[in-house]
Amino acid sequence: MIPCQRRLFDLPRDVAFFRSAAMAPSLLAVEAAGIAGLKRKRHPWLLGHQQYFTDVDTLRGLFAQLIGASAEDIAVVPSASYGIGTAAANLPVAADQGIVVLAEQFPSNVYPWRAVAAERGARVVTVPRPADLDWTTAVLERIDRTTAVVALPQCHWTDGSMVDLVAVGARCRALGVPLVLDTSQSLGMRPLEVKAIQPDFLVNVLYKWLLGPYGMALLYVAPQHHGGRPLEHNWVNRAGSEDYSRLVNYRDDYQPGARRFDVGERGNFVTVPMAIAALRQMLAWGAANIAETVAPLMRAIGERAAALGLPVPPEGRRVGHMIGLRAPAGLPPGLADRLGAEGVHVSVRGDAIRIGVHVFNDADDVDRLFAALERTFAAAGAARLKTVSV
Repeated sequence: MIPCQRRLFDLPRDVAFFRSAAMAPSLLAVEAAGIAGLKRKRHPWLLGHQQYFTDVDTLRGLFAQLIGASAEDIAVVPSASYGIGTAAANLPVAADQGIVVLAEQFPSNVYPWRAVAAERGARVVTVPRPADLDWTTAVLERIDRTTAVVALPQCHWTDGSMVDLVAVGARCRALGVPLVLDTSQSLGMRPLEVKAIQPDFLVNVLYKWLLGPYGMALLYVAPQHHGGRPLEHNWVNRAGSEDYSRLVNYRDDYQPGARRFDVGERGNFVTVPMAIAALRQMLAWGAANIAETVAPLMRAIGERAAALGLPVPPEGRRVGHMIGLRAPAGLPPGLADRLGAEGVHVSVRGDAIRIGVHVFNDADDVDRLFAALERTFAAAGAARLKTVSV
């Protein structure tokens, strides 16, 4: 297990932060890398090949290590929606076929598929939330020979309820159905190997659990799609772009691997060093070690919430770093703001209080969370909560 890493962040002791699923705090090392990168603009004559090519390839390699892929499979993109849009532009969807998504799935992995369905006469097949939260069985039942694409997360963004992507990947391969993943709410916090899942595309933002900068994401593109069509045509994606003197010798061929899908201005000399610093730290900790470290805190949160009458997803059907608490009588109005005024920061997503735990959280944070929850519910008269200790 990893000791509490609060010292690596600028987190005052009077702040209990559980909102990494929305926006994680920066590591001090990531902040320093960004400041150093920003200062490079003071002296643009010192910017060179490293910023635009070498550093970007370092970033590809680090992300590839995180998911068990090759650096050649990684593209640098600005957002999850850009990555999903790339997948949607490169996968065949015919009239009357279905695109499988979860009920209340995050919009970035829904809107592109709705657009594709409308354009091609296909349909979006929405898997209803199962009463027992067995998403895996519910998804598998809806994948058949009329399915064009399965587009999923590893866990639901509102409450952490989980999908077994290995099982879904096997079903997709058996039927020849492409699998597109947005793992932004889970990658880094638990092990994930693309070799076991074999998705066609996988995208992940950096500003959440990976502790990196905003405005950057990384896209895994399976080798069979390396010859696909990029969303944009920029100079750096084309073969030979390292030789600035020959850029006007226009070329139709691309840089090797998934580089053709890179966004323009990919070599951002502020965010790329930040991303490198973040991924190096995540790899140093290790996803398995992080999962083992946060599991006891999350287990305690689940037990205390259930004892207070706030139902939670069963432990075997949720990820170990994020949980959604639902109140049968409804949530007090303005709950997140009320808790925030006490220095306890959570999110409300749908009808759930979403709580995420990272390596900077500890038992004191959990105690502060439940003390604030009890006061807030009591003040609102929304539910009767009894004080318990776990």
